[in-house]
Amino acid sequence: MSHTTLRCLPLIWTLWLPLTFSLSGSAAGNGTLTEQLRVRIENGAQQGQRTPAGNHILAEQSLRRFYLQRSFQPAWSDNGSLTTALTELLASIDAASIQGLDPADYHQAALAQLAMPPLGPGQATDLELLATDAYLLLASHYLGGRVNPEQLDPEWRADRRELDLVKHLEQALASDHVGASLTELLPQQPGYRLLTEQLVAYRQHLDWPSVPAGPKLETGSTGPRVAALRARLAADGLLAGSNAPQDTFDSTVADAVRAFQAQHGLETDGVVGSDTLAELNLSRADRARQIRVNLERWRWLPNELGRRHLRVNIADYRLEAWQDGQRQIDMKVIVGRDYRRTPVFSELMRYLVLNPRWVVPPSIAVKDKLPQFRKDPASVVAKGFEIYQGWGSDERRIDPASIDWRAVNGRSFPYRLVQRPGPQNALGQIKFMLPNKFDVYLHDTPDRQLFARNQRNFSSGCIRLQRPLDLAVWVLSETPPWNRAQIDRELASGVEQTVRLKTPIPVHIQYWTAWVDDADQLQLRRDLYGRDKALAAALDQAAP
Repeated sequence: MSHTTLRCLPLIWTLWLPLTFSLSGSAAGNGTLTEQLRVRIENGAQQGQRTPAGNHILAEQSLRRFYLQRSFQPAWSDNGSLTTALTELLASIDAASIQGLDPADYHQAALAQLAMPPLGPGQATDLELLATDAYLLLASHYLGGRVNPEQLDPEWRADRRELDLVKHLEQALASDHVGASLTELLPQQPGYRLLTEQLVAYRQHLDWPSVPAGPKLETGSTGPRVAALRARLAADGLLAGSNAPQDTFDSTVADAVRAFQAQHGLETDGVVGSDTLAELNLSRADRARQIRVNLERWRWLPNELGRRHLRVNIADYRLEAWQDGQRQIDMKVIVGRDYRRTPVFSELMRYLVLNPRWVVPPSIAVKDKLPQFRKDPASVVAKGFEIYQGWGSDERRIDPASIDWRAVNGRSFPYRLVQRPGPQNALGQIKFMLPNKFDVYLHDTPDRQLFARNQRNFSSGCIRLQRPLDLAVWVLSETPPWNRAQIDRELASGVEQTVRLKTPIPVHIQYWTAWVDDADQLQLRRDLYGRDKALAAALDQAAP
């Protein structure tokens, strides 16, 4: 959100909050307030940093450092008068709801009460501490998110932004730009700002009507459920006028259903089956919650994604290649099954392998391959697998015909499986390597028919590519002398070869279930792995 946008926000605080208040009693002067701050901060740990208003001080260490550096001088009052900096802070707390955050988490009620004149002894100190804590906490959440994703989900690794927020607050107070200093910490990418606008829009309107459960609805259907469907589509702005009766499913309704399905990543068949009905009947509050969790995910990202970078959206089964702010490649991908979920992380692609061998991970060897080999021992050779035991100088290649697969113990599987390059290799012709703790990478696949599916979660966690050759050409375009002709020649040789990139490319594997597309259309996707639900619950959890 820009600084200009901030000026357009509801200025609830500035309508009633004068620029100066009298601080009554012993709090009337900065000298006395300074001593009260010193005493309260020195004894804060023993008191649990709880104020009479019942609020915990949450950024205790940063708050302590802030006041130590300024010799306990107050930040939000000046010789007995409250400052414009406090006015801006209160307005910024109010505006946190636009970012999908709860103003109540930032001492909103307590500060509103304390900012009412006159202030008695001790109240000025409470206000001072709560205001500083609110700024540091809100700044932290704008900069890196309210929830730590790695504590919430072990399959999520975030490269969150970092900044000395104590220094940032000092600079904001010195320049008298407290409000602007907070908004500049928000993600500056247009996608974030557009999503905040959608959140505001979804919160402003009444809920749409639901469509009763029942058989599928399609062209030619009639009755009250069709009338309800029409009302639901009209509430979404998808259904224009029609000469048909309001309880009839005609071609206009079918077109509106297809538009709805496209917006939600469903099969665009114009028929309201169980999946489409479920999406239709999610409420505006459900959608606002969905937008809210995706705004939080934006705050987990670094400022810069990279001049050349790849984005994978797990929930949309799609990869994009970006260069200099322009999307240059867009393709379908296959992601992990529900029980082998693709993790979320950012890492550098450093090399790719042409004609790769597949060293089968032990878990896949036991859970997937061993049952196949027990059922059909001949498939070991037919599918190009080699069997090994031992490592290094002790490594031995084992004749598959000598193994009784039915007698092999899955708990102490004694073999390593390696699949030779070839048309049946599970990695296809190319794999793209971005070394990471999850051992996840991007690769080709011989199972091309799966890309025709609308829902594509079939892998064991790695990401299968619809057009790997196109991606290889793009990835190697700044690694001379590689081009399409040379790639084709090397692939035709059938020999495994590693190609290191001249400049590593950032790859951002993300989980977006709500975003705004190039046509300013909100796109929504199913919560494939239940990650939205877990994050929404964490965001709804009240501050201590």
